[in-house]
Amino acid sequence: MNKISTEDLSDLLDILPPHIHKPLVEQDDINSLLEVVMDLGRPPSARFPGREIDLSAREVIQEDIDYVTNRIGAFGDDNRAGIERTLHRISAIRNRAGKIVGLTCRVGRAVFGTIRVIEDLVQSGKSVLLLGRPGVGKTTMLREVARVLADYAGKRVVVVDTSNEIAGDGDIPHPAIGRARRMQVVTPTMQHSVMIEAVENHMPEVIVIDEIGTELEALAARTIAERGVQLVGTAHGNTLQNLMLNPTLADLIGGIQAVTLSDEEAKRRGTQKTILERKAPPTFNIIVEIQDRDLVAVHPDVTVAVDGLLSGQEVPREIRSLDENNEVKIEHIEPARTPHRGTSKTPSIPVPDQAIPGMYLFGVNRERLEATARELHIPMNIVSNLSQADILVTSKSYYQRKPQKIRDAEAANIPIYVLRKHSSSQFRQFLLTLDKRSHITEELPITEIAIREAEEAVSRLISGEDEIELSPRSSYIRRLQHLIAERNHLASHSVGSEPRRRVRITRGAGQ
Repeated sequence: MNKISTEDLSDLLDILPPHIHKPLVEQDDINSLLEVVMDLGRPPSARFPGREIDLSAREVIQEDIDYVTNRIGAFGDDNRAGIERTLHRISAIRNRAGKIVGLTCRVGRAVFGTIRVIEDLVQSGKSVLLLGRPGVGKTTMLREVARVLADYAGKRVVVVDTSNEIAGDGDIPHPAIGRARRMQVVTPTMQHSVMIEAVENHMPEVIVIDEIGTELEALAARTIAERGVQLVGTAHGNTLQNLMLNPTLADLIGGIQAVTLSDEEAKRRGTQKTILERKAPPTFNIIVEIQDRDLVAVHPDVTVAVDGLLSGQEVPREIRSLDENNEVKIEHIEPARTPHRGTSKTPSIPVPDQAIPGMYLFGVNRERLEATARELHIPMNIVSNLSQADILVTSKSYYQRKPQKIRDAEAANIPIYVLRKHSSSQFRQFLLTLDKRSHITEELPITEIAIREAEEAVSRLISGEDEIELSPRSSYIRRLQHLIAERNHLASHSVGSEPRRRVRITRGAGQ
């Protein structure tokens, strides 16, 4: 189906005061209106794609606010109201006393044909989760999903409509959801219970739900999926990685836990002893990242995608778009083949096969390293300027302190090799690895250092210390350190700002 947009624009215009309504309808592009903004003491304005205009020199007064609120439905706990049997939404801004001092009157449109790019996924019977920035069209897609599955696939579809945004205001749902049934939610905090009620009372084959945002809603979604009901929903976050780092919603993709491996298993896998793993099967089978109206990235198997990302690998995905003939174009993105050994989650940077990499030494004994290289008959190229370096070699103690030189190397994307000890065996291992591969493929043991640091901190806290602050780390590594603290029933939280943001672990109940 080609895209067809329907709206009841006159119903929205009719609730506006005459001095706002008149200049608005005189706009040549009135049919592309996005919203009208009314704030006390400011001129009313209208927003169109790419522009915003003032509609009157006269400031909005309380009578203008009352004119609108007297012509619409009641506001709910989410400060949203609507116009009966339309998709328009009016959102209120209140002062500290609860009085309405501002309104956003947003145009609601039913756009048929918006799911063409993912229609085969929706009709597969698998549960699909839509992600994307606000305003990219997630709710519009959900509305179309409900109609297509109810009218064309003949399925029993129930829409759980928390803010009446999917099926419009009033007791009669908007025709845009077709034959799908709609259950309204009294207050947003009850969304999870209405989700369960829909399954228990109305025998749906599909449940459509917008904005899964709490732990209870994520748990309700899992309960529904375990009963064999297809779920199509949206959640906060732009990408799958965002979802994995969100402790509240991570259960939607199976949940994430820290697991400590035996020495033998860690050696077999080529990883550090403490790793992140998926706890359970994902609630949603397919993740769709909406990048634009007709452009999406699809993870067709969430299990494979999550496991791959947790192991530090790139994962296959599909990039889908509509061409000029409104046909679906699918590009399969396969991950680049990279060495698996090591502990860093960042791919290393290769150097030409015949080149001897320029090494910048920082906090490493040059004479001992050169002596070991001569013993092994391995050529070396030690540079005196970081800008000439292909790799920076440093010690564990220096790396943990993160002096400026190491931060400069990270900012310049220069690979860093961290030596755990100033021993001949460490120098030999490093040089043999470098020589054997003739390019820098050894990945950095940064994650292992961070894990050990957290585990040492836990031991010290259990022994009696009250608080320990760890070294600055990336968000991924901080998440891993938080899980180690939680597993040992200790409290932890991140402090500081990037790039010095770090984890502080304290004695007490885990968070």
